[in-house]
Formats: sequence, C-alpha cells, structure tokens
Amino acid sequence: MTRPSPPAGGRMIVKVVIAGGFGVGKTTAIGAVSDITPLRTEELLTTRSAATDSLHGIEEKSTTTVAFDFGRVGWDAPTPVELYLFGTPGQPRFWDFWHDLAAGASGAVVLADTRRIAASFHAADFFEQLGMPFVIAVNRFPGAAPRSPAEIRESFDVDDSVPLMFCDARSPDSVAAVLLALIQHAALQLQTPPSLLDAL
Repeated sequence: MTRPSPPAGGRMIVKVVIAGGFGVGKTTAIGAVSDITPLRTEELLTTRSAATDSLHGIEEKSTTTVAFDFGRVGWDAPTPVELYLFGTPGQPRFWDFWHDLAAGASGAVVLADTRRIAASFHAADFFEQLGMPFVIAVNRFPGAAPRSPAEIRESFDVDDSVPLMFCDARSPDSVAAVLLALIQHAALQLQTPPSLLDAL
C-alpha cells in the first residue's frame, strides 16, 4: 500500500484499484464516474471461454475485461484530489495480474454482487493479505435477493473496521460516494497528512 503522491500541479494523485468477481460491475463503475473516456481492454466472450467463465446469473454478459480498465476522476477542494482508477479482470486466470495493478495503490474497492457473492471473496482476501485499505461495495442488481450488512460481513469474514456500503455501479453519484468512503478510510489507515482529509 502506498501513501498518496504529493500534489503535482496543485493536485494530489491517489491510485485506487477496483476489484471483484467476474461480471460484478467494475467496468460499469469506472465508466460511470470517470472524467475521461475510460481505457478498456474488453473482448467478446466466445464459446471457447465457456468452460472457465461461468455466466450463471449473468447470462446477458457478452464482453469481459482481459487486462484492466483505467479511468480518472478529480475533486476540486481546498487540496484538489485526482483519483486514478484501475479496474481488475475478474476471472481467476487473470488474478496473477492483480499484483501489478495493485502496485502503488493507496486503497481498493471490492465490488460484489449478492447473487454471486462468493465471486468477490478472493478480492477481499487479496487486499487483506497485502495490508491495503479496502471497502466493500455491494452493487444492487435488479432482482437480487436482499442481504443485510451483517450477512454480507459474515460471508466476507470481515468486521466493522472494513467499510461496507450498497451502490449502483451505473450511477456517478453512487460510485463517487464509494470512492469518497474509500479515500477517507485509506487516509485514516495510512495516517496520511491532514491535507488529504481536509480536501475530502
């Protein structure tokens, strides 16, 4: 885990990783909030991947991220902050790449889908083992069975020290709220200078 970079050109730079299982909404979340057209490495799903990429519960999905997504979002505040957002691929065969994406990051968002919540367990374990601050954001998919925060915490085996919230990955305001919660959490965990907390 890495403390935010000092202000460059008057802006503090913070790298954030958005991870989670296959099809939980990572690409959608970055696209919703990014100030720039996101860089995407999506490819069409084919029958060749059927044996490894289960579409159970996400049958409508037709593309998948094969390297990473990148977006950027800035907040104008007393100390302007710019977040560099890196979205991971969700399939297990790409998990080794997560170490590269996490290098230099100050925190992470673990995005989850209650229809397939186990798909995001690895992401939480990964950041916990790295000692990187993270929050769990449950993407509300239409038709998903409601689950209480206590049930979700028990499923992930995390305590109240890990922020948990519900979101809509399609909504810029909802994704921004998740990112704000992460940066506040990471700033406290990393004991960053007061300027970052003041900016938020």
